[in-house]
Amino acid sequence: MPGEKDASEQALRDRLTLEQFHITQENGTERAFSGQYHDCKARGMYVCVVCDAPLFDSDTKFDSGTGWPSFWSPVEADRVRNVTDQSHGVVREEVQCRNCGSHLGHVFPDGPQPTGQRYCINSAALDLKPKDESGN
Repeated sequence: MPGEKDASEQALRDRLTLEQFHITQENGTERAFSGQYHDCKARGMYVCVVCDAPLFDSDTKFDSGTGWPSFWSPVEADRVRNVTDQSHGVVREEVQCRNCGSHLGHVFPDGPQPTGQRYCINSAALDLKPKDESGN
């Protein structure tokens, strides 16, 4: 339908901050150590800021020292997809939300066990839904 993409893009622009839109829709990156979740220790589920899909559990979050929230695994393998990114003169694996296609960050093979992966994710692409004291 003509104009549908324009309408949905405008709705996202109206709902997201400029930084959230730039990162999730234009493959941007926030400055290291600037995001609200890079040093967050709260327990909960990190969801996509665009579509609210559950992506990463705080139990898989670790301090990578890179300045971005880092996780060793998504909550379920099919929640994200990796796409080869050849921008900026390097080859990397971009991480996208499988549900809505939003850019989240990149994954690298230098993380801790048990996966050896480091999902380096922009805080602006995430929203933390805290766990209550019962663990839910």
